[in-house]
Amino acid sequence: MSQGGIWIAILVAAAVSLAVRALPLTLIRRKIRNRFIRSFLFYVPYVTLAVMTFPAMVDAAVHPAAGIAALFAGTAAAWSGAGLFPVAIISCVVEYLTGLL
Repeated sequence: MSQGGIWIAILVAAAVSLAVRALPLTLIRRKIRNRFIRSFLFYVPYVTLAVMTFPAMVDAAVHPAAGIAALFAGTAAAWSGAGLFPVAIISCVVEYLTGLL
């Protein structure tokens, strides 16, 4: 790709990113009353975090099985009410111990 093509790609990406962020702010002026849309928007941050985190846990581990074990251990710890830091520590320890096997 030529130097000019790279700059065009960067500008197009910036324009699309700006449009995705700015259009909802300019088009939606009043409070959203639809229950389905409100519940959908409520869960968007959690789903986005999960989509970024779960594959990274499996791919970053030495062995994918160690990442999957850490994922299940962290999920179980979070489900039982552990906070963010204990869940992270449990996941790291499980991944490390499983990676040693």
